[in-house]
Amino acid sequence: MNETTSMLTEHQIEIRVRYNETDSMGFVHHANYFTYFELGRTELLRASGGNYRRMEESGLLVVVVKASCKYQRPAKYDDLLTIKTKITRITAAKIEHEYQVFRGDEQLAQAQVTLAVVNRAGAVQRVPEWMAALVAQPTD
Repeated sequence: MNETTSMLTEHQIEIRVRYNETDSMGFVHHANYFTYFELGRTELLRASGGNYRRMEESGLLVVVVKASCKYQRPAKYDDLLTIKTKITRITAAKIEHEYQVFRGDEQLAQAQVTLAVVNRAGAVQRVPEWMAALVAQPTD
């Protein structure tokens, strides 16, 4: 992705809950929501023409530095979930996302994740220009 490419700030995907993602009560295990959020982030970038693999090949890594989730209702095996991902803030070295998980019109969870950009040695790096430009773009 280059500086002239416009990146989305919001995106949504659908995920069907698999049996192995549930606990003994038949609910999605709480830790699996963070896997769903990662899928949402990855697909947001991909839908914009970006690719985490290319970022990593260029020496930039994106790491989670803060994550929180409020669980409102349980998801169950075979539920069709919609994961809504939104970039809410970008600073020189961090990217903040918000997530909403829905089953139909019912909200099941909401979350926030903060990512930092680092090099392979773990030193903080600037967010790439094409991502930083999102701050100035209006969201619909």
